[in-house]
Amino acid sequence: MGVVFVLSCGCGAQHGHNGADGGCHVCAPRPRKWYRERLFLITLGLIILYAAHIILDYFGITVLGGLFSAFYEYIGIIWLPMTIGLIIGGLIDRFVPSEYIWRILAQHKKRSIFYSVGLGFLASACSHGILAISMELYRKGASTPAVISFLLASPWANLPITILLLGFFSVKGLIFIVTAVAIAIVTGLIYQVLDKVGLVERNAHVTVPENDPPFLEDVKARWHAYSFGARKLARDLMGVLGSSWELTKMILWWIVIGMLIAAAIRAYVPTEIFMNYMGPTLSGLLVTLVFATVIEVCSEGSSPVALEIYKQTGAFGNALAFLMAGVATDYTEIGLIWSNIGKKAALWLPLLTVPQIVVIGYILNIAL
Repeated sequence: MGVVFVLSCGCGAQHGHNGADGGCHVCAPRPRKWYRERLFLITLGLIILYAAHIILDYFGITVLGGLFSAFYEYIGIIWLPMTIGLIIGGLIDRFVPSEYIWRILAQHKKRSIFYSVGLGFLASACSHGILAISMELYRKGASTPAVISFLLASPWANLPITILLLGFFSVKGLIFIVTAVAIAIVTGLIYQVLDKVGLVERNAHVTVPENDPPFLEDVKARWHAYSFGARKLARDLMGVLGSSWELTKMILWWIVIGMLIAAAIRAYVPTEIFMNYMGPTLSGLLVTLVFATVIEVCSEGSSPVALEIYKQTGAFGNALAFLMAGVATDYTEIGLIWSNIGKKAALWLPLLTVPQIVVIGYILNIAL
């Protein structure tokens, strides 16, 4: 089945969108030549850098050895959650009708923020896997405030990370989860106010369905109408892979840049420098924020680093700031929001979240 409706957009074209199959991207820009794709260019640059590493290493110059060692380690940490996130994004694009996204995440109501945080708990992916899912939700029509809440909540307020943090920090790990949920909700609600007054970009992909049948009835109708034949399944599989590839081109180049920067810091900046300046003071908290901004890799990888900060400094608030700010100020996420949603939405993210993180972190340093 699938309700067919017509969309009209700024380019003047009309697009028939089949809610059952998905995969329609309204007014998609004309694709670049393959050699102008950012993913190709960053991959080419990485290959050139690696070739330089091989040549220098042959002559006994190991200046790039530490860089690539850290880079390989980061790849080992994120490749699985990243792949899962891309596949989930492809599944959303192919099988989740835009009217469902509109019903849950596109309406300008407070409940949309709470829905997005709840979906973040169910997403069970690290920050880099969440990037793919969140950008696909945006392409399917989720509002900017809902996407921001989803991005903030999901890396820390999901079930696997809850278990991980409880293992590292015992009951105190729940403080991270509650804080992540609170910051995601507060920030999302503020974004809704900014959205109403035009201070953040609105999603141009929002699709308002012509009719809005009861949700469960519509799901049952689509399920019964779906053909499980080999040809249909093969076509849908190719559709999922195609959508996942489009997401890969959208976000992977940002992640590669982020990993290279983080690897360079790991390779060339002694850890002791950071540890010596991250005490349970306001200045130590601010240094931790800067550290989190430049070193954050993914939620699973950041958790043991946060534990080490706590062990070395005794500053629980700093550990929280490292984890929370790693998501809120990460240049990968801000860059993706800038290039896919808009610069205002990207700039508001650290402006709104960092003060919350600093205040909560400082209170926790005093209390704990």
